Amino acid sequence: YCFLFLIFHFLMIYSDYTGYPFPTAPPVDPFAKIKVDDCGKTKGCFRYGKPGCNAETCDYFLSYRRIGADVEFELSADTDGWVAVGFSSDKKMGGDDVMACVHDDNGRVRIQHFYNVGQWAKEIQRNPARDEEGVFENNRVTCRFKRPVYVPREETIVDLHLSWYYLFAWGPAIQGSITRHDIDSPPVSERVVSIYKYEDIFMPSAAYQTFSSPFCLLLIVALTFYLLMGTP
Repeated sequence: YCFLFLIFHFLMIYSDYTGYPFPTAPPVDPFAKIKVDDCGKTKGCFRYGKPGCNAETCDYFLSYRRIGADVEFELSADTDGWVAVGFSSDKKMGGDDVMACVHDDNGRVRIQHFYNVGQWAKEIQRNPARDEEGVFENNRVTCRFKRPVYVPREETIVDLHLSWYYLFAWGPAIQGSITRHDIDSPPVSERVVSIYKYEDIFMPSAAYQTFSSPFCLLLIVALTFYLLMGTP
């Protein structure tokens, strides 16, 4: 014992003169940026916002991919509060399993589980999320987490091997508690989503929908023709 103590004491003194580097705690890995090049290939993606936007510029972004018995989700939105995805049997809010990433007053992003009761979200203590990570940067909440594909029968937690409509929402938070979403009619997937099918789906936000519908295009053509022909 005394011999070991003398060796340790010698090393301590020796390190003072030689600058011998003692082991330090490994650095914390930074949040890995979301890769949109994988969308439609190794993961499914939904983008809402400006045409051509990515996970850092879309109003809302979501991706999903299967990893063993889990599904990994990545969410990001242009907000300083929260971003969420809901799994619903229809396109309406109510009776939905919701996963939300919430930016609290301490600067952390926490993954919480909610259940929509009518038009408001009730937090559920049983949280299926794991391997959680999140970050708040450039006025965006971004997170990544996994949850099991299969779960025991539970009203507030759906089985993801079944197909569901995905509800997309984001909004402000007050002292780490979510408040009403930013827009009156948040986007919803056009059809039910299967985690076994990877697509890259873009949904234009309201600012880019004005001239994209067939009716508006027809109206523009008609007005242009009228102006060119002149009035009698």
